[in-house]
Amino acid sequence: MDVLASLLDGPRARGAFLLRSVMDPPWSLRIQDRAPLTLVAMLRGGAWIVPDDGDTVRLAPGDVAIIRGPGAYTVADDPATPPQVVIHPGQRCTTPDGEPLAQAMDLGVRTWGNSPDGATTLLTGTYQMRGEISERLLRALPTLLTLPAGSWDSPLIPLLAGEIGRDEPGQEAVLDRMLDLLLIAALRAWFSRPEARPPAWYRAHGDPVVGRALRMLHNNPAHPWTVATLAAETGVSRAALARRFTELVGEPPMTYLTGWRLALAADLLRETDATVGAVARQTGYGSSFALSTAFKRVRGVSPHEHRGARSRRTIAD
Repeated sequence: MDVLASLLDGPRARGAFLLRSVMDPPWSLRIQDRAPLTLVAMLRGGAWIVPDDGDTVRLAPGDVAIIRGPGAYTVADDPATPPQVVIHPGQRCTTPDGEPLAQAMDLGVRTWGNSPDGATTLLTGTYQMRGEISERLLRALPTLLTLPAGSWDSPLIPLLAGEIGRDEPGQEAVLDRMLDLLLIAALRAWFSRPEARPPAWYRAHGDPVVGRALRMLHNNPAHPWTVATLAAETGVSRAALARRFTELVGEPPMTYLTGWRLALAADLLRETDATVGAVARQTGYGSSFALSTAFKRVRGVSPHEHRGARSRRTIAD
């Protein structure tokens, strides 16, 4: 597993909100769903994305935009068109005055809009991510990034467009996987652009020594890694590995491993019912005491307190 793949494992779609919108102008959608990550792909016509903070961007057919939440933004036929629809958390849609609109604008299977033959069609995929690993990915992204159709080559948008209207057994799983593939392809294309300023861990992946070390740490975090064992596996001296890793990643190998293990542990505590001892074994700590000590030292709370805080937040949401 490479570094990007392991980080993308956090935002993997599981019943993600996926919708085809068909609109005739004038139209304007106010998005305040607080979603951590949203992907918009233009199929036909054009649209403007107007963030509350940041530059306005126009999308043409084939363009893709990725929006990092939770800030609000507007998607419209024209930046001057006032919002007619407000999308709230949970994908509840209303008029600006609060009147429900979901049934009034239903156009069929995963299709919504103000006209079945509208001049503009766009796909929207919304991820609900709350994990520690996902945060590492989100911090690497700008609030809004766009990929013009001519800047990358992907057959995934028309494939996803062809699948979204189907209502067959297992269709949700098919759409989730296709949305994941589109997100991965888009992020990979974005990170390869000179203006993207990819994070250090992504750039380091291309180094023959540090990239191999990162893959080993990500593939097997429970292994009792040391700088010496990593150096032996990568074919360089301990000093050379430590120096090169720190220069490219921005922190020493064992510091990076500790952060990765604790991020994994935090997500396992949130997403599973595994005991603290079981989580400790999966993340390279010999006992629940060892994990608790490291967790509290770095994060300021115990694993049990972290799990309880997450549970209370879920109930509140």
